[in-house]
Amino acid sequence: MRIWIKNPIAILADGEADGGFVVENGKIMELIAAGNEPVVDQTYDASQHVVIPGLINTHHHFFQTLTRAHPAAINKELFPWLKALYPIWARSVKPDAFRLATRLALTELMMSGCSTVSDHQYLFPKGLENAMDIQVEEAERLGMRMTVTRGSMSMSEKDGGLPPDSIVQTDDEILADCERILGKYHDRSEGSMLQVALAPCAPFTVSKRLMRETMDLAHRHDCTCHTHLGETYDEDAYCLEHFGMRPIDYMEELGWMNDRVWLAHGIHFNDEEVQRLGKAGVGVCHCPTSNMTLASGQCRTKELEAAGSPVGLGVDGSASNDNSNLMEGVRHALMINRLTYDAASVTHLDALRWATEGSAKCLNRTDIGKIAVGMQADIAMYKLDELRFSGAGDPIAALVLCGAHSADRVMIAGKWQVEDAMPKGVDVGQLRYEHGEAAKAFLEAL
Repeated sequence: MRIWIKNPIAILADGEADGGFVVENGKIMELIAAGNEPVVDQTYDASQHVVIPGLINTHHHFFQTLTRAHPAAINKELFPWLKALYPIWARSVKPDAFRLATRLALTELMMSGCSTVSDHQYLFPKGLENAMDIQVEEAERLGMRMTVTRGSMSMSEKDGGLPPDSIVQTDDEILADCERILGKYHDRSEGSMLQVALAPCAPFTVSKRLMRETMDLAHRHDCTCHTHLGETYDEDAYCLEHFGMRPIDYMEELGWMNDRVWLAHGIHFNDEEVQRLGKAGVGVCHCPTSNMTLASGQCRTKELEAAGSPVGLGVDGSASNDNSNLMEGVRHALMINRLTYDAASVTHLDALRWATEGSAKCLNRTDIGKIAVGMQADIAMYKLDELRFSGAGDPIAALVLCGAHSADRVMIAGKWQVEDAMPKGVDVGQLRYEHGEAAKAFLEAL
């Protein structure tokens, strides 16, 4: 079946595509110049839509949708925020609630225009050992492309770490499950709907052995690796106190300075460290909304890109954002980076690039992130019929500057998964009710 997505208001494509593009077998087969008419089986009139590549979210914590705007954690910076929430998560994150949190976060992301997601799931209290399997089932149910990120924590408070004893696992338990997940789900083929990344949580929650052996696994299985790094000054102080070195030096010692790695946040790097990251090809997921919420700081996006580091975009945890809307994150990325640099240095196209092509590079994928011939047909389409867009002159800039919030249509692997701004096969009202009921346990945990 050849489908022509015809004559959009505007399109962000890698080539001339004013007339749209042709999709066949889940891939983009042709870009159509204005006035041309391809031979196709079906046509979709996109004359009311602005079309961009599907957004790619490269850092999140789905389970945190259950503790949004939680009274125990609002108005705190990262370390006190974590200490307030860890005990609540430890008591209340059960399999059924986790499934609802995953379903809600995926649905919310897709409705904002996301086609590919990565979730940093590092919380494994007793009974939640199959968290990765739950996430795979939910992503497949929605038809979303996903990098399943097997996170881990092995150092609790008794070891000098931050989390309570009840939510960490041993190094051996973690490594065994990483092997299981890689063997069961990791698909490196072109157009893969499911890949696996390995993701020790942060320097203050895992052992040196776990960091080293995780990277050994990644080399053997050809997968990517992820961790939090450079998020706060508290982290710098922790690394200096416990390891006698700054976070980047610690990563170097553990074999983590290579192009399999992408980092979450990456804020507090000095000039020399930025150059080292770029030379190694380490990616950085910029999380502007969370960084502002927790007052963590401002990512050096322009310097990192100039040095050679891919820069992607993520919403981060839904208790430090407090939502799962990546298109809103694009707007926040533009605003905070203009404040960091200036209005001429950072454009709406930069912010959109971070959320698409840059995020794809962080995940080491070359088949998504662009509207171009041969790429996967992952597309987000937005209408400009809300009051907020009235008077907008540049349609693509309007998505960011006027604050687009929800996609009217989303195509993933050539299939429509959002139509008329609603996800296929999801009763949004029922999901909202069930998730809200599950979240009540997290308030009672106070």
